[in-house]
Amino acid sequence: MRSHFAAALVATSLLAGCSFDSLVGVVNPYRIDVRQGNYVDQEMVSQLQRGMTRDQVRYVLGTPLVVGMFRKDRWDYVYRYRPGHADAQQRVISLFFEGDALERIEGDVEAGSGAEASGETGAVRSRVVEMPAATAR
Repeated sequence: MRSHFAAALVATSLLAGCSFDSLVGVVNPYRIDVRQGNYVDQEMVSQLQRGMTRDQVRYVLGTPLVVGMFRKDRWDYVYRYRPGHADAQQRVISLFFEGDALERIEGDVEAGSGAEASGETGAVRSRVVEMPAATAR
């Protein structure tokens, strides 16, 4: 009698596990959107100018996610967005300094007016951004 009960318990457990997985596949539970890193948009990049100090850049874009230990002249702003049921998207903006002055930008967002920002980065992954020289204040 005990062996029949144990076998029935094992069979029930296996069937319950299979039906739970199929039920989860049908129900399709809610998955949250996950945002990680530094969000940098077109309007923020358009405020940058060649010759800005590190403090001015930090004020505009915030603290960078990655500052290389061996390359103090480069800041990387990485942003990753994963919608609940879609593929992840990633943006990388790299700022290069000479001394304390911003020299150039490379990455997924172009310099230009903030009104032109559409939020989509297109197929090109890396581009060099031309910036105007900083004006004296």
